[in-house]
Amino acid sequence: MGETRGLSVAGAVLGFLGVLAGAFGAHALQGRLAPDLLAVWETAARYHLIHALALVFAGWMGARAASWLFVSGIVIFSGSLYALALTGTRWLGAITPLGGLCLLAGWLALAGKLARTPR
Repeated sequence: MGETRGLSVAGAVLGFLGVLAGAFGAHALQGRLAPDLLAVWETAARYHLIHALALVFAGWMGARAASWLFVSGIVIFSGSLYALALTGTRWLGAITPLGGLCLLAGWLALAGKLARTPR
C-alpha cells in the first residue's frame, strides 16, 4: 500500500473515531460535563470529523503535505480540546491554536496541490 493510500485509510479510520467521539459526547458525556465543556467536546468532534474527510480526499489526491498537516491538526486541535473537556485543565487550550494552524496550512497545501494537478 502506498503512502497516499495509507493516508486515505488513516482518514477513514479517523472519520470512524470522529463519529465515535461525537456519539460518546452526545450520549456518555451529556449531563456529566458542564455545558461549556460539552460544547468544547462537540467542537473537537466536529473539526475532527470534517478534517478526517479532508484527509481521505487529500490522500486520494496524493497531497502528502496536506495529509500530514490534517493528521497533525486533528491530533493537536481536537486532541487538546478532548483533553480539556475531560480534565477541565484550561492551559490545554493554549495548544489548540497550533492545531488550528496545521488545519489551515493543510487546506492551503491541498489548494496548491489541486492547482498544480492537470485536468
